[in-house]
Amino acid sequence: MKTTRRHLLALAALGPGLGLAGTAAFAADKPLVIGFSQVGAESEWRTANSNSIKDAAKQAGITLKFADAQQKQENQVKAIRSFIAQRVDVIAFSPVVESGWDTVLREAKNARIPVILTDRAVKVSDPSLYVTFIGSDFVEEGRKAGRWLVDWARKNAPAGDVNIVELQGTVGSAPALDRKRGFEEILASEPRLKIVRSQSGDFTRAKGKEVMEAFLKAKDKKIHVLFAHNDDMAIGAIQAIEEAGLKPAKDIAIVSIDGVRGAFQAMAAGKLNVTVECNPMLGPQLMQLAKDVVAGKSVARRITTEEGVFTADVAAKELPNRKY
Repeated sequence: MKTTRRHLLALAALGPGLGLAGTAAFAADKPLVIGFSQVGAESEWRTANSNSIKDAAKQAGITLKFADAQQKQENQVKAIRSFIAQRVDVIAFSPVVESGWDTVLREAKNARIPVILTDRAVKVSDPSLYVTFIGSDFVEEGRKAGRWLVDWARKNAPAGDVNIVELQGTVGSAPALDRKRGFEEILASEPRLKIVRSQSGDFTRAKGKEVMEAFLKAKDKKIHVLFAHNDDMAIGAIQAIEEAGLKPAKDIAIVSIDGVRGAFQAMAAGKLNVTVECNPMLGPQLMQLAKDVVAGKSVARRITTEEGVFTADVAAKELPNRKY
C-alpha cells in the first residue's frame, strides 16, 4: 500500500519513535494543503498579514485554502469544519476571540489534522489541541506603549493627573486583552497616569473615529493622552481630534500599536507620537512551520516575532523601509 501524507500524519499523532525522520520523503506525493481562516480585513495590518500568507504559500508551492471570517467566530468555526471535511494537511487560523474553540479543535485533533495558531492565542482546556503558536507578544506590546508614556509624562505632562482615554480592540480578542494588561501593568508605577475612559473601537478606523468623538464630547475631564490598541483606530481618532479643533500629538499625545505605513505617515506629519511595532509578515515562517509539522519535526510551542518601537522623530527616515 502506498504511504500517503495522511498515513504519516496519523503516525505523527501517535508519538515519537515511529520512523518520523523519514517522513520528508512524502514531499513529492502532492502539494502540501493548508486551510487558513483569517479574522477579516479590518485594518492595514490585517491586509498585510493576509497578503504575506498568500504570497508565501505561492512561493513555497503550497496549496492555500483561504477563508475570511469577517470578524465572526461562527464563520471561523464553519471554515475549520470545512477544512476538516476537505482533509487538508494543516489548519492554521488567527482567532477572532480567545475562548470557545475546544469543540472544533478537538474535531481537528480527532481527524489527525495539526493546528497552528497565528497572530492570536486561544484559551483551551487541552493544550494539545494545537501544535504551536506564532505571533507577537501582545502583553509586551502594551508594556512598550506604557513605558513610552511614562517617560513622556515625566518630561512633558503638566503637574497633577494625566488623563488617558483608551481605544480597545475587539472585545474578547487576545490583542485587546493583552495589550490592555501590559499597558496597565506599567501605568501602575505612575499613579498620576489615569485611564479615565476606555471603549472598544473594534480595531477599525471608522469605529475609532466614532468612539473618539464621544470621548471628546464628554467634557468633564481634559484628555491629555490617547492610547489606541492599533494604528487604524488611532488614525480614525486623529480625524476626530482635528475636527474638534485640536492638534493631535500636541494637544493630545497619541500612542498606538502595529507600525503600519499609515502610522508612519501620521508621525511624519506630526499627528502621532509613537507606534509600537506588531509585525504582520508571518507568511514565510508559517509555511516553514507547516512543512516541519507535517514532516514530524519538533517545533517550539511558542514562536515570538521580533519588533521595535518607533517615535515621530524617526518616522520620515523609516517610512521608505516599511513593507506594510
